[in-house]
Amino acid sequence: MFTATAHKPVTPQQIFNLVKDELQQVEREFAQQSESSVRTISDIGKYLQESGGKRIRPCLLLLCTRLFGHADAAAIKLAAVVEFIHAATLVHDDIIDGAETRRGRLAVNRKWGNQITVLAGDWLYMQSFAVALQQRNFQILDILIDLTQRMVEGELIQLTFNGNRRVTEGEVLDIARRKTAYLFSGCARIGGVLGSASPEQQGALAHYGLSVGLAFQTVDDILDFSSNSKILGKPVVSDLKEGKVTLPIVYVMEQCSPSEARAIETVLREREFKTVSQKQILSLVEQYQTVDRARSLARRFAAEAQSALQIFPKSPFKEALEAIPQFILDREK
Repeated sequence: MFTATAHKPVTPQQIFNLVKDELQQVEREFAQQSESSVRTISDIGKYLQESGGKRIRPCLLLLCTRLFGHADAAAIKLAAVVEFIHAATLVHDDIIDGAETRRGRLAVNRKWGNQITVLAGDWLYMQSFAVALQQRNFQILDILIDLTQRMVEGELIQLTFNGNRRVTEGEVLDIARRKTAYLFSGCARIGGVLGSASPEQQGALAHYGLSVGLAFQTVDDILDFSSNSKILGKPVVSDLKEGKVTLPIVYVMEQCSPSEARAIETVLREREFKTVSQKQILSLVEQYQTVDRARSLARRFAAEAQSALQIFPKSPFKEALEAIPQFILDREK
């Protein structure tokens, strides 16, 4: 089993405790920066914050900063910025997907409607850059602009592939890099920039974050087939019903019979489990053991993330960063 060190593995609680005080400040910063003279924006910001989330992206930025010393006010503000960008992405994604729930609650678009929600998502993006601009650090702005553009590109590419059963593993991973992994990579690299890391160290952190993000998205694809709606906070096998072909289905399509492929195509076409049941799809995923294959890929990404940290000296913060990939592999939601 992949673990951070040869001795007792670091727990998720221990990871977050290392930056507990800073994360509390990030929560206050998020609340403050989501306040607006427009009541609806403030209400949506509060709703998003109360919806929770693992805060893994701000945690990642803070841990990478702490590799090099103290996390100052700039780190707190930028940790809130990356959570703003993440929240904006989720809000827009839920509109595109017609999502009903998010983290066990009504999705923002279901509570306020698509028109208000898309504008709130736009406001969150603009607010994130307004806060980032206060730091007057063009390198950090370049990172944030680059990752945000890649995230939008990833969503656009995914939309062009929706309903297409001929999507390849490489294409799915390209979308994962753009939609998910580049934000993780940016968080890690920004932490290095704030810590005055060398170009080599920044590159290592960027590689680490990218690998962590790919592991995260691969596990996300797995959970859509292996978890349950109560734990996940949204319906299972929802990706396929939304027209998205993720890794477990890519692997099924590589092995299945023509009639089984037609069953998958039917779900992609109908966008519901009507002619073909959810149970039939889950049976195919189990039959061809594609969750196991995807999990093996996630473990490879986790190992690559750990390897990228080898250039850093031993510290509690390095150990926590080494443990994050295992935390991701073990997550249930």
